[in-house]
Amino acid sequence: MAKHDQLLQSAAQAVDRAKRHGADGVWASASRVRSLETHLRDGKLERVQHNTSRGLALRLYVSDRYSTHSTSDLDPTRLDAFVAEAVALTRALEPDTHRKLPDPALFAGRPTQDLGLWDAQVAEISPEARLAACEEMNSVSRGQPQVISATSIAYDSDFAAASASSNGFSDSWGATSVGLYTQVTMRDEGDAKPADGMGASSRRVGDLLAAREIGEEALRRARARLGSKKGPTVVAPMVVDRQAAGRLLHALLGPTSAGSIQQGQSFWQGKIGELAVSEKLSIVDDPLVLSGLGSRPFDGEGIAAKRMPVIERGVLRNYYVDTYYGSKLGLAPTTGSSSNQLVALGAGDLNRHVADVRSGVYVTSWLGGNSDSTTGDFSFGIRGHLIENGEIAAPVGEMNVTGNLLQLFSRLRAVGDDPWMYSSLRAPTLVFDDVQFSGA
Repeated sequence: MAKHDQLLQSAAQAVDRAKRHGADGVWASASRVRSLETHLRDGKLERVQHNTSRGLALRLYVSDRYSTHSTSDLDPTRLDAFVAEAVALTRALEPDTHRKLPDPALFAGRPTQDLGLWDAQVAEISPEARLAACEEMNSVSRGQPQVISATSIAYDSDFAAASASSNGFSDSWGATSVGLYTQVTMRDEGDAKPADGMGASSRRVGDLLAAREIGEEALRRARARLGSKKGPTVVAPMVVDRQAAGRLLHALLGPTSAGSIQQGQSFWQGKIGELAVSEKLSIVDDPLVLSGLGSRPFDGEGIAAKRMPVIERGVLRNYYVDTYYGSKLGLAPTTGSSSNQLVALGAGDLNRHVADVRSGVYVTSWLGGNSDSTTGDFSFGIRGHLIENGEIAAPVGEMNVTGNLLQLFSRLRAVGDDPWMYSSLRAPTLVFDDVQFSGA
């Protein structure tokens, strides 16, 4: 019996058990996960980690009461006792009439095409191959001037999950992932030890950046931090690197969940259909991207995967709505969680936008900070470079960028055409006007 079939059988049996013990509605998910990591530091093997797990998760609906339970013990005898106790515990809870299984109509239309999420080569990666990839990344920095140390990591994983419900859902899917990462630490003036890194991950081995390319980019970035000084206090244009843009966009999009809206903790509340940010910004949630890191045939409730516009030319079009919060808000469910979030591309790469800005700050990464999902106010520490005469100049750090997310994205000047493809949030270079930086 195929592994997915075994998982489907486990999920279906758990549904039957829960119904026999008195549950009105049941959602059961069985899963299997395998992951491996190899860590190499300065040419020496530091750690090898191998994890394998399996489990069963239940969502129970009993007389308008709801609870969730999980176990890794799938022995049939003990599992029956686990389910019986879970149903009994659910009966003791306070009722909540908004808790219910998704409408079965939402299950229809699940994609039948191959989304390219499984690569058989991942399971065939040997310990020797992981170690060789680490060595290739690591060797780029070894012996180079001012390099203190370099750590390289190779990792891969796969999972399979199957879900069944008491109202007719039954399906499964699986995916693989593979990734490489290197961090390099440099010796600078005084006690300064600037560091930077580079990494990438993908669903398929053939889509991943080469190990040497990652090692070389990690070294280049670390070298670029040498001589970093505290940046100025200034209001200036901000160019955000495509690999750093995701942090800003996550902060912007996070409060679009129906849960945040219903709890009054979202600056997007009441803004459906309104022009809220720059018309240059459009974002679609697309779970059907071939080999996408966020691709899936259905979400955690079994809602069929489909493209959903989130922001169109600055106008908010949809919230992420699950069954529970949709019931509370009187909204039709869309999907309860994001998949691949794709930023519509503009024109020009990083170099072109730096040249256009002439003078400003180029942000390469964020260092701590926070954002308020209710107001949109934020403060993030940054690392990056000054932009002078249209070129990337001296490295800067020890400075913050502050403001309000909606106001910041209303001042979005330009969107690049160079998306970072190794993320479920595919963002290009972003350029903002009149950003407040606090430094020296």
